Parts: sequence; structure tokens; C-alpha cells
Amino acid sequence: MKLNPLTAVSPIDGRYYQKTKFMQDYFSEYALFKYRLIVELKYLQFLSTKRIIRKFTKQEKLILAKLVKNFSPKEAVLVKKIEKKTNHDVKAVEYYIKKKLAKSSLRDVLEFVHFCLTSNDVNNTAYALMVRDYIKLFNVVNLKKLLTKLEQLANKYASLPMLARTHGQPASSTTLGKEFNVFASRLRQQFQQLQEFNIKAKLSGATGTYASFKSVIPDLDPIKFSRDFIMALGLEPNLITTQIEPHDNLAELFHLMIRINNILLDLTKDMWIYIMQDYFKLKVIKGEVGSSTMPQKVNPIDFENAEGNLGMGNSFFSHMSLKLPVSRLQRDLSDSTVMRNVGVGFAYNEIAYSSLLKGLNKIEVNHEKIKSELKDRWELLAEPYQQVFRKYSVKNAYEILKNLSRGKNITRDDLHKLLDKINIPEHEKVKLRELTPETYIGVAEKLAKLK
Repeated sequence: MKLNPLTAVSPIDGRYYQKTKFMQDYFSEYALFKYRLIVELKYLQFLSTKRIIRKFTKQEKLILAKLVKNFSPKEAVLVKKIEKKTNHDVKAVEYYIKKKLAKSSLRDVLEFVHFCLTSNDVNNTAYALMVRDYIKLFNVVNLKKLLTKLEQLANKYASLPMLARTHGQPASSTTLGKEFNVFASRLRQQFQQLQEFNIKAKLSGATGTYASFKSVIPDLDPIKFSRDFIMALGLEPNLITTQIEPHDNLAELFHLMIRINNILLDLTKDMWIYIMQDYFKLKVIKGEVGSSTMPQKVNPIDFENAEGNLGMGNSFFSHMSLKLPVSRLQRDLSDSTVMRNVGVGFAYNEIAYSSLLKGLNKIEVNHEKIKSELKDRWELLAEPYQQVFRKYSVKNAYEILKNLSRGKNITRDDLHKLLDKINIPEHEKVKLRELTPETYIGVAEKLAKLK
């Protein structure tokens, strides 16, 4: 059976193919071959730059650049054919390069392809580059869209009073914009860390001792050589390793993604509840069906989809962050098969981000419902009343308001009658009488616009 979106086992390549197909350029086996190719050729040029091998001409540099540019899935098939003989995918890339360069002016340096390298020198660097490029070009961009949307909603509804709940119960007043900005602020902090995150790579040989470099080129400072090469790729060098880069750095990145996802999970669940409470209506999409039997339904499916896929992303990131840093002695191969799934967590994220943004763009605020929920909640003012009473040392201030309001729906008159009995300055009574559930919002409007 030919693979297509209907026959794919994973929904990433099936149902959600249109949302994730662009990721093939970063996390497919083809992409891994290509990034290995990039590392090998960049390394070959670096050897030339460092005068370990002869200087390359401008034309020879173009030959190497063209080899990368023209590396297509069809070329990856050729690498795969070589791998069938070698049973080693990194060695297959090496042989592919040698075959491509054999008839060029670079044929005299063929034995310097993969010179003094171990497979993991290539692999860890290739993975570092693919993750770096994906995050920079897509993950950051899509998260920025979500952040921008939350900031827009925060500003738009900065002054709209709303009932806030703690433990699911009416607690105090806030504004809708301030609540959106809580999520925007949380996301902004993690987003900044993501933008500044530096991905590490290593180039230190079979067991991390640089022994091959030192034995072949005694005068070479292999540590500096490694540092310079990794930095030339725009990565951060990890100089003290075993055969493998220990993946602590990637674990940090995955935990960062989990924190980001958890913020968005929190948002999806709150949005679901607000929609259930009728605080938000969902735009009706022509032709869309909400239920197979209940024609009236407009379901919050985008937020539910985002919630589920954020959880799937977190499950992959969690396992990878726990598994990858653990390797027996100077290395075992259990990390290899796990690393091949590095794109899966990000793919679920992409599905989730798309759904969440779609959901946020479909909401319409139900002003009447929000207003009606708040206007008769005079019990919310028990807090400011008792605090003012405390200010003037009214004995048992908390208990007085507790007896009046706990578990009860009280009225404006109930509060004002109580106020008449309490001995506090008249100007304080005036301020309390003017206070309403809609106006008891502190500096929520200011907070909604704060960055």
C-alpha cells in the first residue's frame, strides 16, 4: 500500500499532513542525510581554512555549495542505496560525497572527508543544526503569532470588567484583558528564553579525547580547533564529552518547550471553560458540523485539539529529556533511535499552535453574559469592606463580613446597612458606597497593557 495521508500510521503524516509537511525539510531522514552532508562539507572546507589540507579555489567552494543545494530526496535515495551495503548511515554519506567529488578537482582530498571524525561528531552536529534552524525559522515565528494575538486581546479588552473565580467559585473582579495578559506575560518570558537559547554541539572524537587529531597533527590544538569549527556553524561548543554530546543542552530545550506548552495548555483549558460559561461565542463557519445528532452545537474543537496535541508534544519532550542525557560509560546506542524522533514533539506543537491560533481568531466576546455575571455579585465587595474596616481597627472585621456574605447572595442594601452600623470616617463610607462589582478591579486595566 502506497503511503499517503490516508494510509499513514501517524496522524502527523496523515490527518495533519498539511500542517506538518514543511517539517520534512528539517526532521525527515532525508533532512538528516542533508544536514550530515552539510556538516561533512563544512568540515572539509574548515580543514582547508586551517591549512590542514590545501587551499580550495573559489570554483571548488562552489562545487561543495552546489552539492548541498542540489541534495534532493532523489539524492537521498542514492545515499540509502549505499547504506544498504554499509549498514551504516553516516558512512553512507561519506561514500556518497566521495563518489560525487571523485571526478572533480577535489578528488585529491577525498580521504579528508570524515577525517579524524567519529559518527557522533557528525550526527550530534547535524541534529543541532536542524533543531536550531527549525526553531529559528518556524517555532519562534509561530509562537510569536500566538503571543501577538494574546497581546491584541489583552489590549482590546483591557477595561472590560469580568467575574474572576478561584477554586471555581466567585472570588473578585478582574478585566478580561488582564486575564489575557497573564498568559501573554508568561509566554513572553519563556519566548525570550527560546530566542536566546544556544544549542550545543561537539567535535572531540571517538571517546571525547581528541586523540585522533593529536596523533595525526601533533602541533594542532584540538580543543581550539573544535571550538572554532562549532562556533563557525553558529553553535555553542561542548568541549568536555564522551563519544557523544551528552544532550543536557537538548534536555534544557525540551524542558523549555514543556514550560511553553504548559502555559498554552492552561490557556486552552481556561478558554474551554469561558466558552462553556458563555463568556465567549464561537463564530459559526458555514458548512461546519458541531454534532452528528445535535444540529445546534458549536463546539470548542480548536481548543480541544490544541490541548490534546500539546499533551502529545509534552510526552515526547519529557521522555527525550529524561532518556537522552543517560548513556552507559562512554556511550551506548539507545540515544540514536530516540533522537530520530526529535521532530515528533515539535510536529505535535505545530498542530497545537495552529489550532489554538485558529480558536482565538474565532472567539466573540459575549458582553451581555459577562456583564450579567458580575453586576449582582455584591458579595465580591466583602473583601474591600473588611480591609477598610481593618484599617480603622474595627474588631472582628473579617468575621463580620464572613457572617454577612459567606455562601450567600447579598445585595447593595445589605452592604450599605452594615456600613451604617460601623464606626469609620464618613469619607471612607462614601468611597465604599460608590464601589460596585464592576469597579472593584484595582489596576487590572493597567496590568492588561503592561509588558
